[in-house]
Amino acid sequence: MIDMLSSASVGCHIDDVCVNNISYADDVALLSASVCGLRKLVATCEAYALSHGLIYNVKKNQVMVFGDGRKQYDNIPPVLLNSTELQRVYKFKYLGHMLTPDLRDDEDIQRERRALSVRANMLARRFARCTREVKVTLFKAYCSTFYTCALWARYTQKSYNALRVQYNNAFRMLMGLPRFCSASGMFADARLDCFYAIMRKRCASLVRRVRESNNGILRIVASRLDGPFVNHCCTIAGGMVQKWAEQ
Repeated sequence: MIDMLSSASVGCHIDDVCVNNISYADDVALLSASVCGLRKLVATCEAYALSHGLIYNVKKNQVMVFGDGRKQYDNIPPVLLNSTELQRVYKFKYLGHMLTPDLRDDEDIQRERRALSVRANMLARRFARCTREVKVTLFKAYCSTFYTCALWARYTQKSYNALRVQYNNAFRMLMGLPRFCSASGMFADARLDCFYAIMRKRCASLVRRVRESNNGILRIVASRLDGPFVNHCCTIAGGMVQKWAEQ
């Protein structure tokens, strides 16, 4: 089915490469610059399913319309799957990352804030009597992941700072430190990365892995040194990414 979609030559394009489907395991996202193109891609999937004795669950398929930054599209023609109109959504979790029509990351940062709060409270409640070394190890394992944080490129400083403050306070709470003690000092003393160090490392790691990937789409994105992806990572990671990108 992926071969059929890729050879359809309809959908979105990056330079001369057709990018109309992104697949991971049994999760498929169809991409098109128009409703007409999206309908053709859906029809291709329907034809494949019919020829292989498969049936799509319409309730698990949804449509999101991304704006261009200046115009939002309130009314769009329906997209049908198995003769049933697909629901249009304005927030969708794709592979764990929250997507919104304006392509901003504030919603995903809020998701991470909620997840951090749950994990931090769990550690403080269950491991209050553990040694300092155990607490530091647990905090590093459970509270320093920031899943997909390297993809955050468009967000308000308010959302970003709120997550940073919560990260700092979570460590203070677990370790029983004063509320207003120095964040940089407590992380240095525990030999843990502070919030900004984690973001720098995540961005540098993502750029490295994207640049080393054999995937044609990722190579196009990474090769654009003036593009928003590399520019954002260079801004966050500083010299780490800049030096690597120049090489």
